Parts: sequence; structure tokens; C-alpha cells
Amino acid sequence: MADKHRISFEPVDIEMEVEEDEKILDAAFRQGIHLMHGCREGQCSACKSYVLDGEIQMERYSTFACNDAEVEEGYVLLCRAHAFSDCTIELLNFDEEELLNSAPLQEVQAEVLEIVRHTHDIVGLKLKQAGPAAFEFKPGQYADLTIPGGDEHRSFSMATTPSTKDHIEFVIKKYPGGRFSSLLDEGIAVGDTIHLTGPYGNFTLKKGHVLPLVLMAGGAGMAPVLALLRHLSETGDTRRVRFYYGARTPADLFYLDEIRALGDRLADFEFVVALSESSDGVEDLDVIAKPGMVTDVAEAREPELHRTEVYLCGPPPMVDAALALAARQGVPDDQVFYDKFTTSVHEDE
Repeated sequence: MADKHRISFEPVDIEMEVEEDEKILDAAFRQGIHLMHGCREGQCSACKSYVLDGEIQMERYSTFACNDAEVEEGYVLLCRAHAFSDCTIELLNFDEEELLNSAPLQEVQAEVLEIVRHTHDIVGLKLKQAGPAAFEFKPGQYADLTIPGGDEHRSFSMATTPSTKDHIEFVIKKYPGGRFSSLLDEGIAVGDTIHLTGPYGNFTLKKGHVLPLVLMAGGAGMAPVLALLRHLSETGDTRRVRFYYGARTPADLFYLDEIRALGDRLADFEFVVALSESSDGVEDLDVIAKPGMVTDVAEAREPELHRTEVYLCGPPPMVDAALALAARQGVPDDQVFYDKFTTSVHEDE
């Protein structure tokens, strides 16, 4: 059994135990401590922290996320870090409300209930939990799904909310050669068992916030945004909500009927699609559609973006462009929340 050490987090006055063979971020999840995180693979800097005292070593990571000079100074990525002594760590990015107010990491078995073809490269996967207990999560979070027949996993956002008791829904973009993608075409069938671990992610609505909401998504980024919209509808939220979704053509649009129905139950809602390649046939869909990239369309329609909370989810180029837009418009960092869907050998969310 691996040696255990105590980790003290500053300035939040939280302590926990960690074993030498587990990463600090994983140990936090296990004990219900919800530290800020992103990719969990050392590729981003969301979990970057500063070691005030103690011995820590990191597994392989990207120097774009934490460069050599930062490491020399004492910065670490908690998703890659192992403790070899008691340590004191300063959290650089944290949400006090979320730290101890999120569901602990859970492992459940789920049965494939349905596989739905939304578009030529977007698939819906509905799972029915088989046990052991109800899967707890917040709208906007994601889970790891283990690839059947192996130990590899892929991360996908839940499109449902916890109030949906009979199934958990995921929206998955298919990539050529992707292992999970290919199984959705042939290999995974209704009745099969999939192992699910979660929840992860900070892409959640913040309790007590009152600013108008601007939601931007592309591709499978529809999933967590749809979860947020479902939650807003369920709770009777009265804020102004604008949802901008980027697609190439009208054939890449889906969930239009449900988004329209959700919007009807919200006090001030508008859904706008941005079509980057072709708008042929969009007039038949009863939707507000504009040509161009989703960030350009949103910028033209949101002159006071700095007075809103901005939620961004989708492929890295879209999220990067949206973050640049938010910076240009002077949106404070604590009003911007995002999930950047990276790929795992051409495959992910």
C-alpha cells in the first residue's frame, strides 16, 4: 500500500489525504473536494497551483500549460502531481462555493438504452444507470465513459439534468478513426454495459448569480449548454438568455424543437444559429440564422457582452475565438466559463 501524506490548501483552509501513487487532483475528487480543473491531462493550466512547502513530482505534462521557469519557481499542475511528503499548496484559481459543494467522484455501471443519429457526425447516447446508487452531478458537468473491452476512457458532457431519473444522455461527435466513434457505428448496442466515472467539470451555473447569460457552443458543445437550458427551464430562471450555436450548414443542426420548447418556458430567450458554410434550406427550419462564425454573429448582436455571464463550449478554435472576443469586450474573467473539447488521437467529445 502506498504511503499517505497530508495536503493543506491555502488560502481556503482545506486539508485532505493523498497516496503517493495517486494524483493530487484525483485524490481531491475522491474526497469530494472540487478543485478547478480542465483537461485533467496536463494540457491546460486550469489546475495550476503553487507549492508553498513539500515535495511534489509531476508526470508528463505540456510545457504550454506549465513552462520550465514556472516549474522551477514552484508551480505545478495538480492533475499531474504526486506528493511525496506533507505539502502546503496555494490554489491560484478556485471557487469557494464549489470547493465543498459538489458531488464526490462516483463509479457506476450503465446500460445502453438508445443510440440516436442526430446528424452525419453527431450521435446521442442514452444510458440507464444499473447501479449502485443514483448518479449525482450538476447540469453542465461531464463524465468519463470507459471504452468497452478495454481500460481507455473518453470524456463526454451530460446533456440531461439530475431531475431526469430514467436515463443519462450524452452528445458525441464522431471522428474518423476514433475508437469510441467507431464503436457507435458497430460495436456498442442497446443492452450493453458501459462503466461511467464522474462528475467532473466547472461548467455549471453559479448559485445566486443574476447577470444575463450568453451561451455559445459548437458541435457536441450542444450537450452541456442543453443541460444548462433544461435546468434554467426547470427552475423558472427569469434572466435574459441568448444561445448562439455554430454549425457549418443547416444539416448540422439538431435539437431545434426542444430548444424552441425550452425557450418558450423562459422569460427572455433567443436562439441564433451561425452557419459558416451554407444556409441553403435554413428557411424551412423556423430558426434565426446568420451567416458566419458563431463568435462574429454573437459579437454583432451583443454590444454589452461585458454585462453578461458568458458560457462557452465546443472545439478549441471556437472557444479560443470566443475567449478573445470576451477579452476584447472587457468581460471580467470571473464572468467567463468554458469547456474546451480537446481530442484524444482524433477523438473526444
